[in-house]
Amino acid sequence: MHDIEAMKIFVRVAERGSFTQAAADLGLPKASASNAVQRLEALLGTRLLHRTTRRVEPSQDGLAFLERCRDTLDAFDELQSMFRDDERQLRGRLRVDMPTTAARAFVLPHLPEFLAAHPGIELELSCADRRVDLVREGFDCVLRVGVLEDVDNLVARPLGRYDIGTFASPAYLAARGEPRTPAELDGHRMVHYAQNFGGTPDGFEYVDAAGVHVLPLAGALTVNNTDSYQAACVAGLGLIQAPVAGMRHLVDAGLVKEILLDHRAEPMPVSLLYASRRHLPRRVRVFMDWLAECGEWNAGT
Repeated sequence: MHDIEAMKIFVRVAERGSFTQAAADLGLPKASASNAVQRLEALLGTRLLHRTTRRVEPSQDGLAFLERCRDTLDAFDELQSMFRDDERQLRGRLRVDMPTTAARAFVLPHLPEFLAAHPGIELELSCADRRVDLVREGFDCVLRVGVLEDVDNLVARPLGRYDIGTFASPAYLAARGEPRTPAELDGHRMVHYAQNFGGTPDGFEYVDAAGVHVLPLAGALTVNNTDSYQAACVAGLGLIQAPVAGMRHLVDAGLVKEILLDHRAEPMPVSLLYASRRHLPRRVRVFMDWLAECGEWNAGT
């Protein structure tokens, strides 16, 4: 087996933490993946992976080799395409993560055009509400909404910001009345959103001339998924605060209504994150440039 192919297998095993999952991703027998890594270890004279019954993890030497492999593979991809002016020749896998709202509202409607222009690209699109580990899980880039945290050794590319509105269903407003100001929220309730359960709900946020304010507001339901958050609002379970652009389809269908338009929450920044490497594959650069253009990242009403 060619050393380049062996390196590709090693990188996928290290990212997935499993020979079985890596082999499935690459369409190989598990034994082939295991043998490829063993040959690399014999060639280098060091153990690259610690193998346990539950997980496979890179050794210290393996971590160093992993980064060099990524650089080498990216450079090899660049070499293969450096004399091709036609971007239709872009090839390879792209693994991207983004919020469900961004994918549904902005990216997926335009994705057929991108893939038609670049038929050699194989796109893996994750829409996880959790914060994925970009490096360990092998993502080429991730789209994040909100203040960036834990982004050491990553490059952040600002795209814009989302306006955040307050929404309620017609049934909810008919039962509890429509508040016109934050002072009229007494007796109302929210559907709370939390990536991790067990914490204190954020409450109702709004901005005025004095700055950002957060009012504690009760709620019987907390969810950790964007689709559930929107569905709970449609079901009349409470108010939600969400990106205006991502709620547009529900507003247009008459399923929810934006309220308190003069008291919106603080806008949320939208950013692209990618690993800091010497060689960023051209397919990744082209996709990120396209992504920056296709989304209404400063979308309001």
